[in-house]
Amino acid sequence: MSQLQGILTRLKNLQEQATGSEPTQRFFEVNGERKCQVTYHPKNETFELEVYNDKEKPKRYQFDNVDMITIEVFELIQ
Repeated sequence: MSQLQGILTRLKNLQEQATGSEPTQRFFEVNGERKCQVTYHPKNETFELEVYNDKEKPKRYQFDNVDMITIEVFELIQ
């Protein structure tokens, strides 16, 4: 559960760091390998999750709920 709380804390900090309409972003890695990137767009208050897969184009998903994206990131880095 502590890893889940850590992800949630990082994403909330991402929201707080956003100023004006400039998006902020954070990468999540496992053993030095990037698994995903989360971008927070303060203008429309949404998160974008970009998932990296080997030999595939990154996939992007939109979220408007910090709890839902926290769960998605948690599942990706497990």
